[in-house]
Amino acid sequence: MHDTDHSTDTIDRTTPARARTDDSDSVGGRIDDTDGSGNGSAGHGGDTVTTAGHTGDAASGAGRAAVPTVDEVAAAAAAASSELASTAPTTRAAWLEAVADALDARVDELVALADEESHLGTARLTGEVARTTGQLRLFAAVLRDGAFLEVVIDHADASATPPKPELRRMLRPTGPVAVFSASNFPFAFSVAGGDTASALAAGCPVIVKAHSAHPRLSRLTATIVTEALHTAGAPEGTFALVEGREQGTALVQHPAITAVGFTGSLAGGRALFDLASQRPAPIPFYGELGSTNPVVITEAALQGEAAHDLARGLAASFTLGVGQFCTNPGLVLVPSGSGFAELVAQAAADTVAGRMLTPGIAEAYAAGTARAAGHPGVRTLLGGETANADSGVPTVLATTAATVLDAPEVLLEEIFGPATLVIEVADDAELHAVLAEVDGALTATVHAAPGGDIAGLVSRLEPIAGRVLFGGWPTGVAVGWAQHHGGPWPATTSLHTSVGASAVRRFQRPIVYQDAPERVLPEALHEANPLGLPRRVDGALELPVPARA
Repeated sequence: MHDTDHSTDTIDRTTPARARTDDSDSVGGRIDDTDGSGNGSAGHGGDTVTTAGHTGDAASGAGRAAVPTVDEVAAAAAAASSELASTAPTTRAAWLEAVADALDARVDELVALADEESHLGTARLTGEVARTTGQLRLFAAVLRDGAFLEVVIDHADASATPPKPELRRMLRPTGPVAVFSASNFPFAFSVAGGDTASALAAGCPVIVKAHSAHPRLSRLTATIVTEALHTAGAPEGTFALVEGREQGTALVQHPAITAVGFTGSLAGGRALFDLASQRPAPIPFYGELGSTNPVVITEAALQGEAAHDLARGLAASFTLGVGQFCTNPGLVLVPSGSGFAELVAQAAADTVAGRMLTPGIAEAYAAGTARAAGHPGVRTLLGGETANADSGVPTVLATTAATVLDAPEVLLEEIFGPATLVIEVADDAELHAVLAEVDGALTATVHAAPGGDIAGLVSRLEPIAGRVLFGGWPTGVAVGWAQHHGGPWPATTSLHTSVGASAVRRFQRPIVYQDAPERVLPEALHEANPLGLPRRVDGALELPVPARA
């Protein structure tokens, strides 16, 4: 499984899109656990907690008495929080690089274990380790750059009306963060993935809830991370791993936790979102949930051989990784009578049904495709047959805008797997009517002829997507400074991104110091700028002078 890097139209084995939690539970509004019996209740039970120096096995009672509880790891995180917050950004950058180096040094061992548990293949998994360590090093660069602190200084001005005191503002870490691993990216969106990297970069201790789809890999990764952090000088309590449904709900509800990062299903995420909101002191829940990622193809773009090329591109995109990407192009709007749906079915006809990540995800996929295919007015052009219980059969469905507008709650629902729905629209009015029914998405894609007038279409897509693509396909999320991986509800629960440099902003909060003596200020706000940070002083942007070689 690998993603397409659309900046070059080549295959990029280090650029996955989004992971999912185990929908065997989350499709019912419950939270992932090992045996599928979860009911979303909180408590410690007999689940496992793993910290530095400990490894646990949720299936074995041996040694559990020596394993700390969620209360204990949360207390350790809270105790470490102040030290992490006061640590220089360059020091934290060195910690992240140490973790990246440690993971790279054991890549063969990690990949072998990941393949045993996920069956994703060594090539895909090797690339994913590279993406994971690349993310860690990106956030190290963010820390050394310093702009993430958003330092602003306004000096006092007694002549202003009203008189202005001295104000010094910056972003500070929120405190301990709970991170939920996801199933289909066992590295990049898991124990040492983007949420962990960005939270540590912000200066927040992290407690990760392991995913039941890859427990042994989670424990090994956690051991590597904790050892690397300890060797690099990070304080005890900087990082821990917990396992089990009850530990996950206990984490979200624990008073020491100040924010939650989650990537997965709408139902599972909503259950945790509600827990976070219902706490006596509610906390931010940064969930990346469901997305249909609409694609609009204009009539001019479907002329001649271009239609076949687009059909092949779409087929490759929606079947990539057995369709288990949240950026999967699930809705494709084309002109009526174009015959494009048939071309897509032909292009995908030779794609072999692949094993999905968990039985629960496979069951949810089969149910979702059956529900859509069984709706009156929907044609099944590919798929529909029964495959092995754990497999996802590529499916191409086709219908009209009128049918969709009659039942948007059925036909515009995300199907997580290798399926796409081609919707024929008679005119711009039908196109915009369908788009008005589409929920918030991570991406929206436009395929148009060069020079085509698409300004109105782009204006319609901007409010419903976090990333708008022109050409190419959405199943690729480059990791960089400008990336935004988010969108309106239900794509995400906030305005923030979970991928890219600004993902660190989720785990920071602004604080202003008024007329404060310098001895109590964070070093970042000292007048002499000893950290060499970019900052805005009395309205003017000041950039640090680069050191001479």
